Amino acid sequence: MRTALITGASRGLGRSLAAALAERGWSLLLTARNAQDLEATREALKHLAPITAIAGDVSDPAHRARLAEEVRAWGRLDLLVNNAAVLGPSPRPSLLELSPEELERICRVNAVAPIAMVQALHEFLPPGACIVNLSSDAAPECFEGWGGYGASKAMLDHLSGTLALENPQWRVYWVDPGEMRTRLYEESFPGDNLDYLHPPEVSVPRFLELIQGKSPSGRYFAQDREALYPSF
Repeated sequence: MRTALITGASRGLGRSLAAALAERGWSLLLTARNAQDLEATREALKHLAPITAIAGDVSDPAHRARLAEEVRAWGRLDLLVNNAAVLGPSPRPSLLELSPEELERICRVNAVAPIAMVQALHEFLPPGACIVNLSSDAAPECFEGWGGYGASKAMLDHLSGTLALENPQWRVYWVDPGEMRTRLYEESFPGDNLDYLHPPEVSVPRFLELIQGKSPSGRYFAQDREALYPSF
């Protein structure tokens, strides 16, 4: 039995990836903040594979502890996907307008929580286990209005690289999924027509290649087949 925990699994890329893994027989533990959307995802996929859904905020230590207890019942975790993220205020403020409190919240959810998830679950991750952290093109590049979000993803990239160096027994991937038509992207451009963007399903095949393959730890782009930075 292959087991996976996916955060931010109620919609967008998280839900699409959950569906793809369920179709391949993975047992899934799904979490997201919106309990109604999360339950809808579980209901839609429950005929494919064993699925447990626990709503909550991954930046909450009590919620992470609850997820860890659920994984303990499995005895092992083959895959952790840290997909949950927040954009911050919308429309996107400039850095001079972004409050320190909001900046801290964005970094806490997008960068600190994923590493805290690994800390909470590390004893269940066997050699060869896969950790996937969702990056962004806003991590290596600077865009107006994306300072808080981009900084949080740059922080996550750095933490992911360090995690990979310190734990060569795991496969650690920090992946830029490419531009997708998701709720987060819609929040960043309120009122704009985003029909030109790819749906999340377009990025899923590359994630599956990484999860099921043997590529070395590194930073990857889901809508390309080449690592952007040297692997470890």
